[in-house]
Amino acid sequence: MLKYILSLFLAVQCFISFGQVQVMDKIIATVGGELILLSELEEQFALALSQKSDIPKNARCEILEQLLTSKLLINQSKLDSVEVGDDEVENQLAARIDRILSFMNNDIKQFEEYYGQSVNDVKEQFRTDLKNQLLSERMRGEIMKDITITPSEVKSFFSKIPKDSLPYFNSEVEIGEIVIVPKVNDIQRQITMNKLEGIRKRIIENNEDFAVLAGKFSADGSAQTGGDLGWATRGKYVPEFEAAAYKLEINEISDIVESQFGFHLIQLMGRRGNSIKVRHILLRPEITEEDFDVVRRKLDSVRILILKDSISFSFAVKRFSFDKAQSYNNDGRMVNPVTGNTFFEVGDLDPDIYFAIDTLKIKGMTAPIEFRDPSGEVQFHVIQMQSKTPPHKANLLQDYSKIQKASIESKKNEYINLWIDDKIGSTFIRLEQKYSTCPNLDIWINQSRGAN
Repeated sequence: MLKYILSLFLAVQCFISFGQVQVMDKIIATVGGELILLSELEEQFALALSQKSDIPKNARCEILEQLLTSKLLINQSKLDSVEVGDDEVENQLAARIDRILSFMNNDIKQFEEYYGQSVNDVKEQFRTDLKNQLLSERMRGEIMKDITITPSEVKSFFSKIPKDSLPYFNSEVEIGEIVIVPKVNDIQRQITMNKLEGIRKRIIENNEDFAVLAGKFSADGSAQTGGDLGWATRGKYVPEFEAAAYKLEINEISDIVESQFGFHLIQLMGRRGNSIKVRHILLRPEITEEDFDVVRRKLDSVRILILKDSISFSFAVKRFSFDKAQSYNNDGRMVNPVTGNTFFEVGDLDPDIYFAIDTLKIKGMTAPIEFRDPSGEVQFHVIQMQSKTPPHKANLLQDYSKIQKASIESKKNEYINLWIDDKIGSTFIRLEQKYSTCPNLDIWINQSRGAN
């Protein structure tokens, strides 16, 4: 998980860092109707240099090839009427900014001091770039969406790997979980609802400012922006929240809405087609230690029933586990966010999970473990060791899914490279003369000479 968070942070840093380099600008390449500016090349070069000081001498050539390929995909997306909606761009912008803020404890002031711009200025600066990035990705997906691979192709791919080049896989485990979220007791529930009802009256009867009260009371990161959640389409919010939000008129304030995150007041700020802009005030009831103990005892009883074979692990997941947990619809199996499959190397495991399962045998289970999800909500898990492989060289029997994934990626790379070569030949290309010595740009250079 740590590796995943660090890589995500670097990706978000890339998104923001491109705007921090200033160069004298000019057009250095044209691909169809798309332009590549010197600033684009130099910004990405500066970013690469900041991450790794010993980059190759021809790094600019390699970066330029990536830019040319991206522009080719964008140009073709427009010819093929491949679209990315404004709502999707706005949602992606908001998500990326939210990730950056999450690393800063949702401190807007820290964000603005670090980047020298307001959140809205950052969004405005990168809106077009992000839309082009999404267009490029969507076009690439359209090109390769029908590519499949057969078992015989997987075997053929594996057979071509030299025996002394076969990867060595570390020990891996598959683990299942049963998750229970503590429920708020009736007393704390009523206390929270009374407090939120009081806030609602202050807004409606005393004309107090919703944003000010959100900043003072709301229990999530949106408090920093007066509760503003930005624009969203259907499907972004949990059902209870979404159902209430879409029923509101402009500026209307909802009654108290309960969701898995707590209790909300929602105000509709704008409506644009199927998109809405809302702000909210979220209060989370206090969950007491007695509430935690109830869950611990329940989970431990479920664990004992499974270990005694009184019920199956699968039945226990469906009967007792939190249905919003990612593992719920996967028969309790946890998915590795790094690889997308159900296998975890030691380095991919949360340290608390690793130390809890380290001595377990197959089908063994941990005692209840307390976790907090990204929103701060407390959950309790019991974890079952479902399989464990020793360190070994790659083989089709144990590692078929990994080899299959590698083989289809290889096939996709070959296909996209052939597509690029074909499209270069039928697309107007113009490349500044100074890059004609780049050894990796021969096909681009030849087409550019033909255009001239």
